Amino acid sequence: MSPNPSPDPPNSLDAFAAEKLAGLEAAALRRRLAVTARGPEAAAERAGRNLVSFSCNDYLGLAHDPRVIAAAAEALARYGAGAGASRLVTGNSPPLAALEERLARHKGKEAALVFGSGYLANLGIAPALVGAGDLILIDELGHSCLFAGAKMSGAQVVRFAHNDVAGLRAGLAEHRGAARRALILTERVFSMDGDRAPLADILAVAEDYDAWTLVDDAHGLGVVEPGPRAPLEMGTLSKTLGSYGGYLCASRPVIDLLTSRARSLVYTTGLPPASAAAALAALDIVEAEPERAARPLALARRFTARLGLPEAESPIVPVLVGAAEAALALSAALEARGFLVVAIRPPTVAPGTARLRVAFSAAHHKGQVDALAEAVAELAPDCVRSV
Repeated sequence: MSPNPSPDPPNSLDAFAAEKLAGLEAAALRRRLAVTARGPEAAAERAGRNLVSFSCNDYLGLAHDPRVIAAAAEALARYGAGAGASRLVTGNSPPLAALEERLARHKGKEAALVFGSGYLANLGIAPALVGAGDLILIDELGHSCLFAGAKMSGAQVVRFAHNDVAGLRAGLAEHRGAARRALILTERVFSMDGDRAPLADILAVAEDYDAWTLVDDAHGLGVVEPGPRAPLEMGTLSKTLGSYGGYLCASRPVIDLLTSRARSLVYTTGLPPASAAAALAALDIVEAEPERAARPLALARRFTARLGLPEAESPIVPVLVGAAEAALALSAALEARGFLVVAIRPPTVAPGTARLRVAFSAAHHKGQVDALAEAVAELAPDCVRSV
C-alpha cells in the first residue's frame, strides 16, 4: 500500500457531509476538537497557551490528586490496562465490586451497578425497566442521554416543563391510567443551568401515581446537599470523582434485574480496573473532607454576587449571551485573557440561549474567580448586572 494514498473520489456521502458542515458553519454551530492538556490547580494548555480552566467538571480537582492517581496506578500495575471482557464474562474486576459496595453505602441503597459511562448507564436503565405500554415523563431540560434511553425503551414519552411539578402532575393525571408502569426522569443539578430539581415535590407526586423516579446526579454528587433520595439514583464517576464511568444505585432486586437486562452493561466491556480504583479513592476523599466539597459552591456564589447574577445553586453558573456567534466571540475574548470558558450552543441549549457555562472547582482560588468576574463584566456588560 502506498504510504500516501490518493484521496477517495467524490461521492454522495462526502457531498452530504460537506453540505451539512457548511450549514453548521453558517449558523456558528460547527464543533471542532481542541487538544487540551489539563493539569492540577485548574490549569489547562491549548495551542501552547497556559490557561485557567472554568470549563471542567472536575469539581473537586480530584483527577490530579496524588492519592487518586496512586490508587489508579496500583490497580493498573496489578490488574492491567483493560477489563478484557464484559462484566458478565471476566471483566468484573475486584475494584469494580469494591466501588459498587461503597457507592451503594454512600447513596443509602442496597446495591449499585457500574457502567462504562454515564451515557451508557442512561441508555440501559429505562429500557430495562419500561417498554411498550408504559409511560415516561421527562423534564424538558434533561440530558440527551435521558432522552435517548427513553426513546430506546419504546414507552410513551411525555415532556413536562422544566421543574414544573404541576405540569408533571397533569401529565400523570392524563396518561398514567392507560400505562402499566410509569417512570419519571429528572436531574438533581441540571448541567447547563446549574439549578436543582424540586425533588421532594417530585417524589410526592410520584408516590401519588405509583411512578418510579430516576434522578441523574451527575453534577450534584459530593458538591450539593443531596436532599431526598429517589428510588433510582444514577450518576457518573467522571465529574466530582475525577475518574470515568457511570453507575446506578437502587434496591437489590432492581440492580439484579439490570445486571441481566441492561444492554449497555451486558454487551460492552467492563470499566478498566484503574478507573474504578481511582473513583473509589476519590469517594473516600469526598466523605473525609467536607470542607473541600463545599468550596466549589462557595466560589460559584462569590462569582454570582460580584456580577449581580442569581445566586448559584451549584458549581455551575450560566452566563447567558443569546446568539451562538456572540457566545463564541466572548469565549475567545476570555481565552485571550487567560481563561478557558467554552461556549455552549444549540442543540445543547435552546436556540437564542447560547451561553458560557462557568464551572467552579475546589482547585480554583478566590483571585482567579474575581479576575474572571472582572473580565466578564468588562467584556459582556449586557449579560450581567455588575455590583
